[in-house]
Amino acid sequence: MRSTATLTCVEHIFRCVTTWLAPIIVFTAEEAWLARYPSEDGSVHVETFIDIPAAWRADGELIDNWEVYRNVRRVVTGALEIERAAKRIGSSLEAAPIIHVSNLAAYKDFVAHNVDFAELCITSAVTLVAGDGPADAFRLPSIPDIAVVPGRAEGRKCARSWRITTDVGSDPAYPELSARDAAAMREIEAA
Repeated sequence: MRSTATLTCVEHIFRCVTTWLAPIIVFTAEEAWLARYPSEDGSVHVETFIDIPAAWRADGELIDNWEVYRNVRRVVTGALEIERAAKRIGSSLEAAPIIHVSNLAAYKDFVAHNVDFAELCITSAVTLVAGDGPADAFRLPSIPDIAVVPGRAEGRKCARSWRITTDVGSDPAYPELSARDAAAMREIEAA
């Protein structure tokens, strides 16, 4: 079921993007269209724009939430860039920052929505803490409620996701993978 829904979503995105871009990047859009729908007489330039159902549009609360999540990511990225420039980390997956959230309502929202900030920030781990954070934590003036203390991830690097975790090798069937990636491999193999 999940893969069918994903493929349907990808199909809608492809049709929308290629028809929208066809007037701007004429030849590239045509090549993409014909690669997907081979035809002697078909063309992206004879297609009409797809009507997007109103139900597909995100609600205001969801948009507001993602704006806040992107702001957290901006602060984390800023802190990691300093670490990278100082050669304390090479990639963001070597990091496990601590995110301090001084706005208690925002902190509770993050916890309630179970936001995976490690995934969002492309780090191996994230610790979310309520409070102002230490004075030397990284902050952006435009986002005063978030402070980040960078840290290095502990453990070994997973051969599949490249995340550094302490549970790599915990599954004997997949000694080079983290528990999360071993479970994903089992699911793939079962399908």
